[in-house]
Amino acid sequence: MNLSFTQTILVQENQTALQYGSGLLPVFATPALVALMENTAMQLIELPIGSSSVGISISVKHLKASSIGSEINCKATITAVEGKKYSFELLATNALSETIGEGVHERVLIDIEKFMSKLK
Repeated sequence: MNLSFTQTILVQENQTALQYGSGLLPVFATPALVALMENTAMQLIELPIGSSSVGISISVKHLKASSIGSEINCKATITAVEGKKYSFELLATNALSETIGEGVHERVLIDIEKFMSKLK
């Protein structure tokens, strides 16, 4: 099992606060940062057939603005595994290695069929 995973994106226009409606400026939106962090963490969980993982908690600090075209590196590190629950430390940096965001996140393994049947 890998304990950390990093992915890099370039901020797109559709990821701005203006586009998300979370603000009025064309800068990387906090909801986009949260989605990037969740996706990065999700990549670390090896899923049995018929399973997926869902986020159950996330706490994020968005510390620095990023413009369209900026490079964002997001790293998730597993800090604990308790049964089906995974805990992560999250760090997002820019091309200058400045921290733009940090946080903690929890995900749980679920059986897809069972999970979806509860929504009917």
